[in-house]
Amino acid sequence: MKKLFIPAAALFLSISGTAVAQTATVTVPGEVRTYVLEQKTPSVTFEGDIAVGTTLPDTVEIHTIPDQAEYSYVILNNKRVLVNPKTRAVVEVIE
Repeated sequence: MKKLFIPAAALFLSISGTAVAQTATVTVPGEVRTYVLEQKTPSVTFEGDIAVGTTLPDTVEIHTIPDQAEYSYVILNNKRVLVNPKTRAVVEVIE
């Protein structure tokens, strides 16, 4: 019977590479944050968790950001929230 030998370093690199790929962060441009902070859009009451990765239902109206097709925003429970307009997933909670 043959034994399979995997060097510890190779195993570590393959596992750590997977972990890095799963924990990628999004760097939001400063002008996007500034734009959202300046908006006077009314706050919407939202039942549920407002956290990065939360997918917002279609009933929540998200607003576009000029010249920033990658981001939209909404104000939920008085918190300014950046949203991916394609997936409706929360990208960042600003305040």
